Amino acid sequence: MSETVSGEELEKINGYAREPLTEDKVFVFRVALCDNDIDRDGEKFSSGALEKLAELFKGRTGIFDHDPKSSKQTARIFDTWVETLPEKTTTDGEVYRRLMAKAYMVRTASNGDLISEIQGGIKKEVSVSCTMGKKLCSVCGADMYKGGCDHEKGGEYCGKLCYHILDEPLDAYEWSFVAVPAQVNAGVTKRFALREKHEGTDKSYELALAREAFEKDVLRLSYFCKPFMSAKCVKELAELMTVTELIDFRGRLEKQAAENEEVYKAERESFITGDYKM
Repeated sequence: MSETVSGEELEKINGYAREPLTEDKVFVFRVALCDNDIDRDGEKFSSGALEKLAELFKGRTGIFDHDPKSSKQTARIFDTWVETLPEKTTTDGEVYRRLMAKAYMVRTASNGDLISEIQGGIKKEVSVSCTMGKKLCSVCGADMYKGGCDHEKGGEYCGKLCYHILDEPLDAYEWSFVAVPAQVNAGVTKRFALREKHEGTDKSYELALAREAFEKDVLRLSYFCKPFMSAKCVKELAELMTVTELIDFRGRLEKQAAENEEVYKAERESFITGDYKM
């Protein structure tokens, strides 16, 4: 169900509305954007990054599959905070923290089904799009944006696990409902926009980092699509694409993965009700 909207929250919501909205006109829900645990890509947000992102994501629009078309805009964040769960620890032994947000939608005849899916837990995994200033090696502290180091993610060095720490956010762009999460706990698939050129950075190196991230997205999404292709085939195909082609291909895979999710859901429901057909 939609959360009860307090007067203070309605005031925050109306700070983004052109015309004042009343409680019965809005649907409010919570969403976990990202956390400080190590994800499937061997990366984590620092606690400081979560605090900064909490400010940057206020007012940001929620969309589908990172499609910026106005027709894909579904909700807007009006409040954020960093939540600490002292009873839970991350893979690297830190107290678990996650960036939470409250978002609102204006109730209309066209978004009734979407609201029902959010209430039913069907739509809950989200992806954030942001620019990070630093990507640090957990072993030696080297910045991947400034030459990096020889340590490999997932490897152990003198008993210390290597992963990358995402720090010093520069900007936040949007958050999106997606079918395939990368972060295990927060249900978040990260996307990093290419940083603007700063003193001491190499644009070609940043482009290579962006390509690497897009290739990993494509490989992960391919597992959820039909017809199935081996990881080797997908990797070889991705290496032949330009960054622009990779972005387009990833969008297509995200859409297909979402469609397949609906098919699997229908098949499961048919099986449960006895209507399943081989």
